[in-house]
Amino acid sequence: MATVLVDTCSLLWAVDTPEKLGDGAREAIGSEENRVLVSAGTLWELSIKAGLGKLELPEGFFEELAEMGYETLGIENRHLAEYRKLPLHHRDPFDRLLVAQSKAEGIPLVTCDPEIAKYGTAIVW
Repeated sequence: MATVLVDTCSLLWAVDTPEKLGDGAREAIGSEENRVLVSAGTLWELSIKAGLGKLELPEGFFEELAEMGYETLGIENRHLAEYRKLPLHHRDPFDRLLVAQSKAEGIPLVTCDPEIAKYGTAIVW
């Protein structure tokens, strides 16, 4: 069993258009043997975008994620400590949080964002 953390785009694609995912991402997210985590930061980002009208989420989307087997990863002090150590390769605070969580938890991040690779965290795509 492997544990992975999915970024925002990967989560949305996995739920709505899984053919957009890379083969490794599709396998990691789709395997019932794996533990798939979604950051509370990702849920916050989605809430912000939905509130601004930049994204439409179906009613009950967050609750459905749990039913689909996704687990929420809270934002812990150790994640924030790791966040403060990160160089500024990426300006998006939500992506930086995911990198910090990935590093602090020692788990790969499912992402297609090439800027994330600059942080040296394990990536699945």
